[in-house]
This record gives sequence, C-alpha cells and structure tokens, in this order.
Amino acid sequence: MLEGEIPVNLTFCLKLSIISLASSHLTGKIPSEIGSLMKLVYLNLQVNNLTGGIPPSLGNLSSISKFSLTDNNLVGNLPEEIGRLQSLSIFYVSLNQLSGMIPPSIFNISSMTRFSITGNEFRGSIPPAIGQNMPNLREIRINKNEFSGHIPVSFANASQLQEIDFGENNFVGQVPESFGNLPHLQWLSLGGNNLGSNSSNDLGCITFLTNCSNLELLALSFNNFGGVLPNSIGNFSTKLTQLLVGSNLIAGMIPETLGNLNNLILLSLDYNLLTGVIPASFGKLQKLQLLLLQVNKLSGQIPSSLGNLTQLFHLILAVNNLEGSIPSDLGNCKSLQLLEISQNRLSGDIPPQVIGLSSLFTSVNLSQNSLTGSLPLGVGKLKNINRLDISINNMTGEIPETIGNCLSLEFLNLQGNLFQGVIPSSLASLRGLQYLDLSQNNLSGHIPKDLQRLLFLLYLNLSSNNLDVEQIAVQFQEQLDRAKGGNRKGTSRREMGLRSPIGTHFSFPERESRQKANSSLCHDFIIPTASNLEGEVPKEGIFRNTSAISLNGNTKLCGGVSELHLPACPIKVAKQRKLHGFKLKFTISLVTGCSLLFVVILTLYWRRKFQKKKPLSVVPSINFLSKVSFQTLHQATGGFSPSNQIGSGGFGSVYKGILDQQENNVVAIKVLNLEQKGASKCFVAECNALRNIRHRNLVKILTCCSSTDYNGNDFKALVFEYMSNGSLEEWLHRENQSRSLNLLQRLNIAVDVASALCYLHDHCEPQIIHCDIKPSNVLLDNDMIARVGDFGLARLIPPTPDSSENQSSTVGIKGTIGYTAPEYVVGVEPSKQGDVYSYGILVLQLFTGRRPTNEMFVDGCNIHTFVKTAIQGRLMQIVDPTLIATLAETTTSTTNNEVTSIRCYNNEIEAIEDNIDNENSSTMSTYVWKCILPTLQIGLACSEESPKNRMSMEEVHRELHHIKIAYTSVDIRRERPRRS
Repeated sequence: MLEGEIPVNLTFCLKLSIISLASSHLTGKIPSEIGSLMKLVYLNLQVNNLTGGIPPSLGNLSSISKFSLTDNNLVGNLPEEIGRLQSLSIFYVSLNQLSGMIPPSIFNISSMTRFSITGNEFRGSIPPAIGQNMPNLREIRINKNEFSGHIPVSFANASQLQEIDFGENNFVGQVPESFGNLPHLQWLSLGGNNLGSNSSNDLGCITFLTNCSNLELLALSFNNFGGVLPNSIGNFSTKLTQLLVGSNLIAGMIPETLGNLNNLILLSLDYNLLTGVIPASFGKLQKLQLLLLQVNKLSGQIPSSLGNLTQLFHLILAVNNLEGSIPSDLGNCKSLQLLEISQNRLSGDIPPQVIGLSSLFTSVNLSQNSLTGSLPLGVGKLKNINRLDISINNMTGEIPETIGNCLSLEFLNLQGNLFQGVIPSSLASLRGLQYLDLSQNNLSGHIPKDLQRLLFLLYLNLSSNNLDVEQIAVQFQEQLDRAKGGNRKGTSRREMGLRSPIGTHFSFPERESRQKANSSLCHDFIIPTASNLEGEVPKEGIFRNTSAISLNGNTKLCGGVSELHLPACPIKVAKQRKLHGFKLKFTISLVTGCSLLFVVILTLYWRRKFQKKKPLSVVPSINFLSKVSFQTLHQATGGFSPSNQIGSGGFGSVYKGILDQQENNVVAIKVLNLEQKGASKCFVAECNALRNIRHRNLVKILTCCSSTDYNGNDFKALVFEYMSNGSLEEWLHRENQSRSLNLLQRLNIAVDVASALCYLHDHCEPQIIHCDIKPSNVLLDNDMIARVGDFGLARLIPPTPDSSENQSSTVGIKGTIGYTAPEYVVGVEPSKQGDVYSYGILVLQLFTGRRPTNEMFVDGCNIHTFVKTAIQGRLMQIVDPTLIATLAETTTSTTNNEVTSIRCYNNEIEAIEDNIDNENSSTMSTYVWKCILPTLQIGLACSEESPKNRMSMEEVHRELHHIKIAYTSVDIRRERPRRS
C-alpha cells in the first residue's frame, strides 16, 4: 500500500496510461507534474486524504477518459482547463470541499457519459443547453450543493440518461415535462429543493413521468408541491420500487391506484396534508418494506389488509386522526421491525398477535391514543425491542412480569395510564435500560431494590406528576405554535426533533385536534391525583442521582439518599435493647465458633498433607449456574455418541443433546479437554465471565457440569442454547450449496457480530476481549440471528489445530491464523483492536466467500490487499458468487473476467487497462451497490495492519446501522439539514 504524498518522480514514466491509487492513505497535494503524462487515460485518486486544489495542468491530459478524485479534502474551484479534456467520459469529484461556479466549458464536453460532483459547495445555475451539449450523458449527480435556478428542459436531448440526482439544492420552478421523454431513466431524485409553488398543477409531472417505463426511483420529498395526487400515479411501470413524495403540501385523498405498483419497496407520503382513509389496496403491495404516512390528516381505520404485507419492515402512521382498533391482522407482518402509530384516536385492546411479534426490534410506539384493557402477557416476546412506548392511554390492570423478558429494552414509557398493582421486580432484568417512566399511574407497594442494579439507567420517573391541566395545555399549545409557525418545508421541519423515519426516536408535533380545548386534554391525558408507592427507597444505582429520578406524589416513601429529603424509615425502639443483647450473644458465639473451625481446618490440613493419593483440585464457586450431573449429559448425548458430535477443537468437543426428553429441550454441550494445561481453571474463568453478560447476539449459557465420569476422571462441560442453523463457517463454505446467504442476511450478520463485540468491549463489566472472532465461532439461531460463542476461551485456553475447518491455531498466538491481529505475532497483549482486526477479516470473508487462508494468498498478498486492490472497478469479480446468484438483477450481468486476473501490489500503480465504470454497467440496483461497497470498506478499515488505524466497534456498529438503513430505505436522503 502506497502512503504519504504522491511521488513527483512518478511523472518520469512518460508512457504511463493508468494511475490507480484509490484508498491508499495518500496525503498532500496533487502534483501539477501529472499534467505532463500525455498518454494517461485513467486517473483514479479517490478515497484518500489529498488536500489543496485541482492543478490546472491536469487540463493538459488530452487522452484521459476516466477521472476520479472522489472523497478527498480538495478545495477551491474547478479549473477552467478541465473543459479542454474532450475525450473525458467519466468525471467524478464528489465528496470534497470544492466551491464556486462550474466552468461552462465543462458542460460542453460532448463525450461525457457520467458526471458526479455530489457533496461539494458548488453554486450557480445549470446551462439551459446542457442536454444538447452533453447528449451522451447516462448519469448526472449534482446533489448536495448550492445550485439554483430552473432545471433545464434540454435534458430530453440526452436520451440515454439513466440517473438524475439534483437533490438537496435550491432549484425552483416545476419538473420539466421533457423528463417524460427519457425512456431509459431509472433514477430521478429531486428532493430537498424549492420546486413547486403549492398550486393545483404542481403534480402534473407525475402524469408525464409515467412514460418513463424503466423508472425505479422517484424522489420529490422536501419541496413545495401542492395539489392532489392524480389517479395516474398508478400508471407507473411496475419496475418502480421507491416512491417518495413526503414533506410537501399535498392535500386530498390517497389514490387507490397506488395499489397497482406491486413492486414498491418504499412508499413515503409523510408530512403532507392528506385526508381520507388509508386505501385498502395497499394490501396488494406484497413487496413493500417501508410505509411512511405520518403527520397527515388521515382518518378512518387502519386497513386490515396491511396484514398481507409480510415483508414490511417499518410501519409509521403517527400523528393522524385514525380511529377504531389496532387490527390483529398486523400480527401477520412477520418481518415488522418498527411500529409507530402514536398520536391518533385508536381505541380498544392491544392485540396479543401484534404486541407479541418477535420480529419487532427497533421501536413500538402506541402512545397518545385511547387504548384500553391490560398489557398482554405476550409483550415478553419482544426480546429484541429497543423502545416501547404505550404512554398516555387508558390501559388498566397490572404491568405483567413478562416485560422483564424484553432484554434489549433501552426505553420504556408506560406513564399516563391506569396501571395498578406493584412495580414488577422483573424490570431489574432489563440490564440495558436507560429510560423508565411509570409515572401518572395507580401503582402501589414498594420500589423493588433490584432496580438499583440497572447500571445504565439515566432517567427514572415514578412520580404522579400532578400538573395543572391549564399548564399542560399551555405547554402543548406552545409546541403546536412552534410546529405551525415555520414554513411547511425545509429546515423548520427538520428542527422539530424528528430523526429519520427508520431511526429509533420520534418527536412528532401534537395533532391539532388535541389542542382545541382544555377539556379534551383532560380526556386524553389521565392525571391521577395520588400514587400509592410505599416503603424504603433504595440508595444505589440510579437512586443515587437525584437529578435523574422523580418520586413526587408518593407520600408513603421513606429513606433513600439524603438529597431526596424523605423521612427516615421507622425503627421500633422496643427492639433496640433486644438488638444490643443479641449482638453480645452473637459476638461470643462467633468467637467460639471460629476457634473450633480453626482447629478442624488445621487437623484436615495435616491429614491431607500425608495422603499419598493426589486430591482433586478445588473448583471456585460457579453457583450462579444450576449444575447438572455427568449422568444427565451422558444420557442427553447418547453416551457422547459420534453421531451427536457437531464440532471439535483444541478446547474439546461439542455435542448436540436433549436434556428434557419430554419437552425435547435441545442444547449444545461443550465438553472440555482437561488434558489441556490449565483447562480446569479456565473452565471456571469462563463461567465467571459468562455470569455477567447478557446480550441477544451472544450464545446464552444454560448450565454446567463439574463432576467425574464413570471412570473417576474429572469431567467439566458447559451447556449452551442450541443454534439450529449451525455456524457461519458452514453457511459460507458448505459443500452443498442448495442454501446460501442473501445480501440482507449477510448484512444482518455483520451488524449482529458488531453489536456483540460492541457490548463485550464497552458495555459489560468486566470488559471482555474475545480473541478468536471467526466464522466458526459465529452461530445462527432459528431466526438467522447471529450469536457469538466461545468468547474469552481462546485467550484462556491456548487452542490447538482444528482440522475440521482447515484452519490452525497456535499456543503462542492469541486466536486463529488468518484472523489473528498482526501485533499478536510479536507478543502484544490481547486488545480491543485485535478483536476489531479479526472482525474486519470476517466481514471480508462474509462478502467474498474466501477464507483468509486461501491458497491464492501468497507472496505478500492477503485477503485485505486482495479486496483493497479489486474494490475499485472490479467489485463484482470478488463478491461471493453465491451472493450474486441471490440477486435477481445480476443474473445476466456477471462479468466474464476471471478472479485470478486481480493481483496485489505493495506500491499500486497498475499499467493495465481498467474501467471505473464496470460496476455501473451492471444491472444490479443502485441500493445494492451502496450496501456491498461500504460494508467491504468497513472490513478494510477494521483490518488495517496498524491498530491505531482501525475503527472502534462503536464506530463500526454505527456505520453498519447507517448502511442497513440505506439498504432498507433505499437512500431516502432526508436527514441532511439545508445549508443556510
């Protein structure tokens, strides 16, 4: 890998035709001497840290056809000399800090096919004759700049146009009718401008755009479009997969004809003035993944036909006037991850079929409705949910103990209901809980002391909050005024506290109907006059931070820290004297007992010292686990039959077994090889590590066995949940390829493993370094959720070669060859950065299907350099063929080039023909392209040779979350604030 500044002596190679130095950590300025390489046809310096301006001398490269400086830190204007490059076909300078006007001569390069200047600070208008002057354009991306004026109608002359992205600029006027004459147009993104005039004819563009028979994405969000959605919207080609018209001023009813677009993946109509009902025809959109209808004036009931949307990820209907009950048919949406239907007029019970959907893992928000009945016991099935908000309803009954099964909860709000009974002690099981509000209910009894064990709890409200109704009305009226005061588009809406509709937090403005009178507030917001909590307030955990808890209105509470100013808990004086006498007797008994115990221990010591038979070592306490006997495990595995063996390694062997024959309780039993030195001690060490961790992406330990076998030999085993879908290693490299992982499954696995490591590194006590991240240690449960296993064991018990995986481990190196961080080889102690390296290699293997020990990696080439060299322009040559096979769009577009043609170089200056546009010519969808490439880039960033250059797992998890959002929402592009 070439680092540092670009060497000037490179220009001595006068016959050089290709310079490809992408992703090489280059710094400094671009040498003006490059302009002397008259035979250069390809210059690729993208994804580096280059600074300064673009040298005007590059305008001398008369033979150049492909030019990419994307993703650097370049500043200044585009040199006018670039306009002299009449052979230029590809021009990419996106994601820099370039500014000023685009020289008109650049818009006159007739050979240009792909033009991308996204994410700079360019300004000015687009020349009206651009279509005539650049007739060969296939892609033009000028989004995220400061362009203004009207969109030229001349683009109709560029009849080969496939992608137009003018989003997030300051364009005005209407969408040119001539766009309807672009037969190859696939992507039209105009969101985040000032298009439209809130007039009735604004959406006439929809009718003529239906002529674009290849259109896959239409984004018109965040503009000033008024009028109503025409019925002709249902005439779009069935190739349309993403339709975004949210955050405009569109009124009227939603056309039933939208149900004709049966390939829609994303439908965004949010933040408009839509009225009427949600069309039942939406039930025909079988491929829909995101349905965004929030903040409109929709009424009527939620159609039961939405239950047909089995691929739906996110359903957001908040802040409307919907009424009736929540349809139980929504329980058929088995892929649903986020449900947001707050601030409506819904009533009735919460259907158990909906609240028990195990797929829900982001958020469930049913707040500010008129829901009644009790909270179903099935809420405990939400084991992966992050946020649950059922506040400000009319819910009754007790809070079910099963809520303690929602182990991933971080936010729980049940305030403003009529819940009664005691606070469930099971809430203490929610170790990751950060926000808990149970105020304004009729709860009674003691505050569970175990709540002080919630180490991450930042906010706790158990008060009654007896606020004046008028004061509440004023607060909500002020919020409404703020929401109505600004323009209905642009920055004002983005300042309302609303994150992406696929994020985990929503702060919708209150609907207007709830602000009309104080009487309606009295009906919707239940304010109990008292709370019945009693007893002693704990003093540890969240209860030590008085600014983070509220206990107002609970007059029967006592104790707690002094800052709470609660009365002391009563102590019966009559017992004081008895207590003093008891203490005296206890002290005498204790001294006597200790003396006798000392004599017994001394006697046993001398007896054991003279015994000839070596005793069994004493095992430290592992009483946190209920232990099973050797006989039980022997029976469960059929005498540890080879037919039940599902894995083996230096640690021992893993068997599949059935602990309870009646309940058919299948488990995985790891039997330790006690001939390994220190194995017995490490067995206890792993138990002690496992006792303090709990995470949805870690394999859960169920029980253990520390006993002797039938021959009197020591026997130790750990019993884990059985992962029915085996290991990631088996999925990636199985001989029978009848099943393979699709793109979303691979992305989910990458996210799951990152989440587990993020937890182990930063959120558990004590922190744990795994030391052996690899596909065989990543197991997949019945729902294909990835679970990391064997954490800490590789560090505790030095592994030995495992022939079953064609991998090798060594005593001196922490982990497995191919996945082990380079610094471990020279004796550096295990670190978080070492785990990050292993994770990076795993990600590269996950998407390329190649082991890091593949025989093709020789002569200094490894999987990192292999991917890095090929990622620019040859991506589809290295992607796992079984992944490509799962992508319907790529069945006829795979390249014929052999992977063996990709070579690795330390100083990478390739003098062979290349094509930056190989990938763009593929029919693979743009959103898929934007998933694979950035994920591989994360794998590269994690597997850097120097530990200090690697990402942290927090950063990895955050970036992967963004990639997943981009994949599932197909680049909504609605979060970037408009520049002022």
